[in-house]
Amino acid sequence: MPETATYTACERLRDGSQVEIRALQPEDEADMLAAVGRTSAQSLQRRFFVMKRGFSENERAFFMNIDFSNHVALVALAQEDGRTVIVGGGRYIVFEAGRAEMAFVVVDAWQGRGIGSILMRHLVEIAGNAGLQELIAEVLPENKAMLKVFAKFGFKPASRRDPQTVHLVLKLA
Repeated sequence: MPETATYTACERLRDGSQVEIRALQPEDEADMLAAVGRTSAQSLQRRFFVMKRGFSENERAFFMNIDFSNHVALVALAQEDGRTVIVGGGRYIVFEAGRAEMAFVVVDAWQGRGIGSILMRHLVEIAGNAGLQELIAEVLPENKAMLKVFAKFGFKPASRRDPQTVHLVLKLA
């Protein structure tokens, strides 16, 4: 999907500030790692389900080498102290024909402003345009904010594979 690799849109947050939503690029790696460094251990644990402060070379390659067909990743960029920084990201990864798993993370200082919802809206639209039929997500039960975002977009709880997570499903038209 070449057009998804150059995807970009401008959005306004609830507080009136502006963010750019765009495709993750290979040159974003340092900024992504900086965003991880500005994200609390609790937020990272809610995203990765384990305590995480760094990434192996293999993990870094996995998160940065996006094909925009089976692995689509968007970032949210905003102004912080006069510079443009990554303040959040979302992605989906196709795990079987027509089905993909989604995940999101927002830097703590930017949580509660609507970034997760904006990223979700863009990724759901891209997934629908790509012909996917179903999106799934695994969310920790204590991550109430993310559960609310998924519910707002019509994700429904489904049978659990793991009793420690909430399994959510969205059927796309």
